[in-house]
Amino acid sequence: MSVLGSLNPAPLWIYFEEICSIPRLSKNEGKIRKYLLEFAKKNNLEAKDDSVGNILIIRPASKGFENRKTVVLQSHMDMVGEKNADHKHDWSTDPIVPFIDEGWVCASGTTLGADDGIGIAAQLAILTDNSIKAGPIECLFTVDEESGMTGAINLQPDFFTGRILLNLDSEDEGILFIGCAGGMDTVGTMKYRMVPTRSEGMCALDISVTGLHGGHSGDEIHKGYGSSVKIMNRILWKLANIHLISIAKFDGGNLRNAIPRESFSTIVIDLTIKKAITDFITDFSRVISEEFSDLEPDLKITVKDTTLPHAVMDKENQTKLINAISCCPHGAISWSKDMDDLVETSTNLASVKFSENNTVRIITTQRSSIESAKHDVSAMVKSCLALAGAEVVHSDGYPGWKPNMNSEILRIARESYESLFGKEPLIRAIHAGLECGLIYEKMKGIDMISFGPTIRGAHTPEEKIEIRTAQMFWDLLIDIIGRMPEK
Repeated sequence: MSVLGSLNPAPLWIYFEEICSIPRLSKNEGKIRKYLLEFAKKNNLEAKDDSVGNILIIRPASKGFENRKTVVLQSHMDMVGEKNADHKHDWSTDPIVPFIDEGWVCASGTTLGADDGIGIAAQLAILTDNSIKAGPIECLFTVDEESGMTGAINLQPDFFTGRILLNLDSEDEGILFIGCAGGMDTVGTMKYRMVPTRSEGMCALDISVTGLHGGHSGDEIHKGYGSSVKIMNRILWKLANIHLISIAKFDGGNLRNAIPRESFSTIVIDLTIKKAITDFITDFSRVISEEFSDLEPDLKITVKDTTLPHAVMDKENQTKLINAISCCPHGAISWSKDMDDLVETSTNLASVKFSENNTVRIITTQRSSIESAKHDVSAMVKSCLALAGAEVVHSDGYPGWKPNMNSEILRIARESYESLFGKEPLIRAIHAGLECGLIYEKMKGIDMISFGPTIRGAHTPEEKIEIRTAQMFWDLLIDIIGRMPEK
């Protein structure tokens, strides 16, 4: 039985609910690709794919609109898969379970995938709605946006023909985005030695930091939300500088583009200091809760007994690790000098995980609207990790998208928004990364804007989309398409 079928606009929500049933994590888009290609075949629409998995579905011009310019609608197939630690979900098989809550569509225990499932749904609804009279429409669906933008990176300039593009991957209704930050990853790998645990007179404790807001490392990096990795490391750093502790596990954060919400560690200590350790963690929990106050009301720090592990990290590398994480920057680094309320440069300490072969993997992501600043902050991160003896590598990254206030499609979209809603939209750049920068790099002169409905909590299990703004997003999209100029 449909949960969202009663919502308006009905085609948008029906397709979105179908998409929720299809597993589609980054680099595992096989099922959504099959769905899209079968959709095109079923609806007698021309479709093609490329060597990396991008798909293009083409809707021909309506009768009488053959002389209009072709418009490209673009979204990404993949999504971020985050879930609460106590929620069972197999991302390779299980559907997302949407529900309606006071004007919002949410998901049960997982990310909703509205980023960018709602963009996909809008494209499918337009491709099958014969009442929409428009020129040629090309719907571009890219792969792997969330974990590397490899779909956009490998996109060939002749894969589509349109030179006006509407990116449907923004999350604030009422804002037309005309620029975005570039980004790159900086990843450190530390080696350590395993030291056998002395069993007599020793015990082990599991420490957890949970309940944090997390969020998108582009859209929400400046909001002051807590980093579970940083908070966990503060606990371990303070304990190591007061007591003799040994770290057997550090498992913090998950995805490169999400602010870490949960972290877990296991430490081995002498039984004689167990009470001192647990008392310290209880006291620290109160201190950190006061520090974040109303910003992180669900923050929870717990400690409990666990089985004594066979081995722990050697002391030398333990010290290097917690010092490196302590000094590694996280958060907004600088603000734009050209546009109000826009983060210029940031870095996200995304995850720290003990891995196979006695290694620790530290993943960070840097973003900036200025290319030189992006590389500077990545060098800052690299320095912290290299001083700890980590082997550090940078990803190739992706470019930013420079705003163009004289854009033809921006003028059309502004006029459309004002006509529909009786007010002016805001014009902004976004600190998050959009595929527009990569597309522009390949197709100089392509005219683009990005917009969408209001989505909150992207990349977290609190992700939700506001129903009212989905209708506004749909109305605006249809109106803009209908205003495409003649060739």
